[in-house]
Order: sequence, then structure tokens, then C-alpha cells
Amino acid sequence: MKPARASQQRDSAPPAGAPVDRVVADASRRLALRAAEAGLDKKAIGVEIIDVVGKVDYADYLVLMTGTSDRHVSSIARSVDEELSKAGHPPMSVEGLPRGEWVLLDFVDVVVHVFAEDARSLYDLDGLWMDAGRIPLPDSDRGEPGPGTE
Repeated sequence: MKPARASQQRDSAPPAGAPVDRVVADASRRLALRAAEAGLDKKAIGVEIIDVVGKVDYADYLVLMTGTSDRHVSSIARSVDEELSKAGHPPMSVEGLPRGEWVLLDFVDVVVHVFAEDARSLYDLDGLWMDAGRIPLPDSDRGEPGPGTE
């Protein structure tokens, strides 16, 4: 059984007249933007937010970002974890942190992928989801283009 969506737990009542699914997606979108900003604060490159609402059942948004070394990848992932945890949204799980090649942080409605450059090119989630919508980042600040983001 899938756990209750994190955003459903946070949002006790939707605004009058708003569809519940939209309220959930809006809360997820804000969480994805916050994760992207935390990565950018640690100089992540190639930051993308991919809208997968209605396309998959495991998340509403995927946040992709790249670090320039294994230490940089781990530092970015720890920063995203800390920032979202401080805001009351700890990850349900974290995978790959010790290696620093590809770290996945699962926030239920938002899944954050922090890649080393080679891993991002190899797994090509950007290409897999090339037809999905992208969420613009504030001030169009996505860092320098990383592998798979050209």
C-alpha cells in the first residue's frame, strides 16, 4: 500500500472550490521548487523540474540536478535533505548517498535525483522524460547546462 501523499498530510483543507488533485499538485510544485533552490544554493548545475503529474503514480515532480564530483553530489543531496527537513518535509528514503554517483531522495510527491555528470548522461532521465513539461525556475536560474540538458 502506498503511503499517504505527503502533501495530503500537510494540506488539511483545500481552498473552497479547488479540486483536491490540483491542491496536492500545487503543494508538490512548491516542494519541488524548494528542492531545486537548495541544489542551486550548493552550485548544482543543469537543474530541471519535470512535471509528471498524471504520468506516473509514484510522484508529481522529478527534480534533476548535477554535481561536478562525488563530494559535490553528496553535498548537494545533503543540502536538499536538510533544507526540506527543516521545512517539515523529511525524505521517505535516501539512496546512493555514500557513493555520490547518483543520489535519490524520495519526498513521496517529489523525487530528487542528484547525479554525477557521467551518471546523468548514462541514465538520461532528461531524454526519457523529454515530452513531459518543465517547471520554470525563478529568474530562469538553472545553473550551467549539465549533461543531458542541452
